[in-house]
Amino acid sequence: MNMDDILQKVDDSHYFWQDDKVRLRAMQPEDWQADYLSKFDTPARRFLACAIELPPTVSGSKTFAEEHADFASTNGRIMFTIENEEGNNIGSINLNRIDERNGTFSIGIIIDKQYRGKGYGTSAMNILLKYAFFERRLHKFNDCVLEGNEGSVKMMEKLGCIQEGVRRQVVYMDGQYVDLILFGLTKDEFVEARKEEYTFG
Repeated sequence: MNMDDILQKVDDSHYFWQDDKVRLRAMQPEDWQADYLSKFDTPARRFLACAIELPPTVSGSKTFAEEHADFASTNGRIMFTIENEEGNNIGSINLNRIDERNGTFSIGIIIDKQYRGKGYGTSAMNILLKYAFFERRLHKFNDCVLEGNEGSVKMMEKLGCIQEGVRRQVVYMDGQYVDLILFGLTKDEFVEARKEEYTFG
């Protein structure tokens, strides 16, 4: 039986790693192309990296994809590729800064320019938050958003995150110091905001 035959037999109607908008899958070596192309979107990369990166290289993107393919990375980052309902690679998301003792974690995400504003990022975040809270037994999601990144602020608010403060003038970018806006979400807050979806007992 070849791979096409196997894929036709897959029943994904109750698959954990998807919803009606997106599916998360393991990064593959061929995803280097999407990584490379995304690095030409300077405004988005600046919000992600909090800096201007050096020009991208094909070899750098290939190395990145190979190191993270099939969850093989040992750097503490669990990297996923995000696909939309048509199976297009539309971005990436990762679980990082996992502190098992204190139950805290963060998530990094980037959605390709032509797919932003369609709810894909929020859907992908919901899937990964559900995994972190209900399968990894983590307790608190912590993140920060660079001042001016209105899209990410809106996404955090949609997810039910609480703005916990501002770290003032901690990032030097484009000739000025800018703030980081701190957000947090506990497992209890995540469940409370989704009472109908998560009922136990």
